[in-house]
Amino acid sequence: MIITFKSAAAGDVIMMGDQAERLLGIIGKEPKATQGIVTAEQLSEAIDRLMAAIAEDKARQAEAEANADPDQEEKDKEEGRVGMAAPVGLAQRAWPLLDMLQCSLKERVPVVWGV
Repeated sequence: MIITFKSAAAGDVIMMGDQAERLLGIIGKEPKATQGIVTAEQLSEAIDRLMAAIAEDKARQAEAEANADPDQEEKDKEEGRVGMAAPVGLAQRAWPLLDMLQCSLKERVPVVWGV
């Protein structure tokens, strides 16, 4: 499933369903909702929640890297988990939606999906 987020303040953001559902849950919306809205009044809280989740994810990644096997980089190269095949963090996945939410907040317009 593909979910398209829309706002009058930014271009459409298109995401695969599982990632969109994860982000919807983070911002306090029903993850399985096929339609929805983040009202202008809800944008600030949604942005705060998403930024907090990104910060937590980055802290987890930093801790994992600090505790990683010293030979892990070589193992990742051998298994092809580098470059474009490297794991994608929450910050990378969330950035387009976060940008849309921030633009929408500036213009005081809602973000919708499934409409």
